[in-house]
Amino acid sequence: MTEARARLALIGAGPMGLATAKLLAQHGIDFQGFEINDGVGGLWDIDGPRSTMYETAHLISSKTMTEFTDFPMREEVAEYPSHREMKRYFDEFADKFDLNRHFRFGAEVLSCTPLGGSGDGWRVTWRDAHGEHSEEFTGLLIANGTLSTPNMPTFEGQFSGEMIHSSDYRYATQFDGKRVLVIGAGNSGCDIAVDAIHHGASCDLSMRRGYYFVPKYVFGKPADTLGGAIKLPMALKRIVDGTILKWFVGNPQKYGFPKPDYRLYESHPIVNSLVLYHAGHGDLTIRPDVDRFDGRRVHFKDGSHADYDMILAATGYKLDYPFIDDALLNWQGDAPHLYLNCMHPERDDLFVLGMVEASGLGWQGRHEQAEMVVRYIEGLRAGAPEAQELQKTKAEGFTRATGGMDYIDLPRMAYYVDKATYRSAVTRWIGKLKGSRA
Repeated sequence: MTEARARLALIGAGPMGLATAKLLAQHGIDFQGFEINDGVGGLWDIDGPRSTMYETAHLISSKTMTEFTDFPMREEVAEYPSHREMKRYFDEFADKFDLNRHFRFGAEVLSCTPLGGSGDGWRVTWRDAHGEHSEEFTGLLIANGTLSTPNMPTFEGQFSGEMIHSSDYRYATQFDGKRVLVIGAGNSGCDIAVDAIHHGASCDLSMRRGYYFVPKYVFGKPADTLGGAIKLPMALKRIVDGTILKWFVGNPQKYGFPKPDYRLYESHPIVNSLVLYHAGHGDLTIRPDVDRFDGRRVHFKDGSHADYDMILAATGYKLDYPFIDDALLNWQGDAPHLYLNCMHPERDDLFVLGMVEASGLGWQGRHEQAEMVVRYIEGLRAGAPEAQELQKTKAEGFTRATGGMDYIDLPRMAYYVDKATYRSAVTRWIGKLKGSRA
């Protein structure tokens, strides 16, 4: 194998790519990073070519539950940092661990083609300001993120006003003087609806299903920092947390929000204190699912209708790895079927980093995923029995680490895991692989 082929290719310099790059460098594994943007941070860089960030965006989890353990955010950073604070955090992270030198910036990966079976390597083709280039690598690590390709719905009829996806939204002034309909009430949809309330002539929010709402603060502290010291069985946790939500949130149905048709934690909650406030003040009208468009009039499935100047579809994103054939990723249903959401059952030269979501996982949970992968690669190269055990385990068949949770059947939930179950499995493998170096 040539020296160039001995290197791994790492795609993406967002939070997951940076964590992976740091670990590869620390373990002495040679790699070449590729990033389409001119710097690090991924979607958190609002000026990046593929960023889906908007000017008022903030973390929905607190900084202490989100940050990398070995690189805490500065004390003066707000408890729920803005996207600009996050961009600075990742710049500082890259500087601290000297990661920029490992990346080609302004490099768009066009294709990744296997040179043969597992272990035979990959040909990576990319484009930059100087044209197209190709190079061979011994392995491929994909960390290009999960929130860049919009999931734009289609509806019967035509809307004659302005219609955009949330990925095209940047500034609240886009709503100035307009009658706005936001379709989709996920975390981004609710955040953006609050912007529209303050800048538009009116704002309605169309919801297909109900959600559980979590306030950002409980007893004066970030809600996600409470309750971590005591581990409760899920049945009991639902009772305790459900009671707390009733105390601090009340009953969203009295403001017109539909009642969830699933149990708490079977889908992601909405972490937003303002959308309920505005609904309670009559600033926001809750609408059911859209039935059809007719000019500027939108008909809803309950038979009601209203006229709008602008529709914003906050309908989420699709997993998308456009530079590699889906079949190579063991795609099943709405997502690749990978061991612990990152390891191909058969190939040992292909990994997908960051394709994992869980309430409270934070970037440290994703850092652990990267550590497991890096230690696995290192162990395989050394012929460690612990790595061979993991190799056998992932080849024997597996299910997603849901911890028995019955998540609702939606594309965005196709790679959702139970935090405790997932981290337990990942850290167990890290412990075993660490032992292989003793």
